[in-house]
Amino acid sequence: MANTAAPPQMMSQLGLDKQNKATLGRLVNTGGLEQAQQGSDGRLHARVRIPPDQLIWEPSVIVMPHGGDLELEIINDDQNTHCALLPNNGDLQWIWLPVYSRGTASLNLDGPGYYWYGSPIGNDEGRGLLGVIAVLGDVPQEARLDRPPQPRP
Repeated sequence: MANTAAPPQMMSQLGLDKQNKATLGRLVNTGGLEQAQQGSDGRLHARVRIPPDQLIWEPSVIVMPHGGDLELEIINDDQNTHCALLPNNGDLQWIWLPVYSRGTASLNLDGPGYYWYGSPIGNDEGRGLLGVIAVLGDVPQEARLDRPPQPRP
């Protein structure tokens, strides 16, 4: 498993290098943060796992440096069955994860923003397993709302 320590520039890019009371900032403290890596095929690749008896995704936050395709490997190392409900343009994806299993999802997230993923079965300690895929970048000019400029971290 890759090291889930986030490089300082990534933490700064997400606004997490200062006091942050937002949900994304809290997730970093539970399961870590990792940047998806671009493969020779041009697709981004990442891996998350469910460690035994912790009820978290590791990492809890996956950062995509830009929108596009993400190949996500999911590993269930827990002694309980879980699932993965994942964001994807067009429709959510669902993967069943029996005990000690793994699965792969091909996701397309072409717009910047924060997309949640989770395991909503079994009411894992009242909240399910929660994670975020953060897609960096700016919204195209034609898709921007007509509103005053917003503060940026």
